[in-house]
Amino acid sequence: MKHLFSLLLVCVLMYSCKKKEDEPTPEETPTTTETPEKIYPDTVWTSSGTGPKLIFKFNFDSTQVRLDAFGNPMNTLPSGHSAYSPKFNQMAAHYIELAPGDMTPLGGGNILYKASETTAGGSTAIQFSKSTVVREGVTFYSIPLSQLTAGASYKWLRLSLSYQNYDIPYKANALPGNHIGTGTVASFLGYKTYVTKYKIKDQDYVPSSSVGGPNVNHPQGYWGFETFINGYGYWKGDGQAPSGSTTVVNPNFANSPIPAGSCVVTAVFTDVNGNPLNLTIPTTPTNDIIVTVSLSTNKSFEFVDPNGDGYYQPETGNEYPVDMGIRGMIPKVQY
Repeated sequence: MKHLFSLLLVCVLMYSCKKKEDEPTPEETPTTTETPEKIYPDTVWTSSGTGPKLIFKFNFDSTQVRLDAFGNPMNTLPSGHSAYSPKFNQMAAHYIELAPGDMTPLGGGNILYKASETTAGGSTAIQFSKSTVVREGVTFYSIPLSQLTAGASYKWLRLSLSYQNYDIPYKANALPGNHIGTGTVASFLGYKTYVTKYKIKDQDYVPSSSVGGPNVNHPQGYWGFETFINGYGYWKGDGQAPSGSTTVVNPNFANSPIPAGSCVVTAVFTDVNGNPLNLTIPTTPTNDIIVTVSLSTNKSFEFVDPNGDGYYQPETGNEYPVDMGIRGMIPKVQY
């Protein structure tokens, strides 16, 4: 991303004779036809049929406990790293599975959904152009309860997260007053994603040649960044987080391991208060069952921060994202 922000250095020369701002504030973005909260139109995966449904919705919680890959609380950061709790705009999932017990292997439960895949980039990968991307509180999947096995009981939800979009602060030292603004990150969490074009916030973006271009599969951890700076216009760039650096929380890993590089997050079902309970399909359903998938965004954007000032500074070239994984999941069931 360094090359895309190198022009910021020119701004220092342009403004070297001007007084720096004492207290820089984030720049305003221009008015667009889409709100930041609705970068992609909301769509729903749904099975045909009538009657009461099993419904899934996302909730983004920056105060939810921050976990490591094995489900243990993780509040510390490696030396030389900083992290943000981003403002989430949208999320997409690729796979939904209900697992009855601890020993159920991946794929051995009730697979409700698997999104479109393609081999256009070589091996099989998620086809981003057909992904369902939604905001918080919007149904991202539903299925009539009549299509599920009556009386079946499930302990675990397995959800493969494939895409997320959120806002973070950043700092550009090359601009007057050490400019502080807000940028938008689009990051791809799936095992591999075939993405030829995507919208970060206001504009479409094509993967750059530095990450292989648009006609290849991008590994887990590919990301794009966009911001608008008054007087300068749009600044965009992309990059690739190190292999294996994306946290994927699986507290039941010892009993039912998840392949490395996937983003299948697992968690036990709970009631609305967070107490564990099995999701049980009624014999004679009369009401919808709503599962609110609460995702921990607590310091979920982690980046290398050599100077330790706590600001992501993309123009330096030595500050870059290393972990964009969701830090825990609580699927809360409401009958």
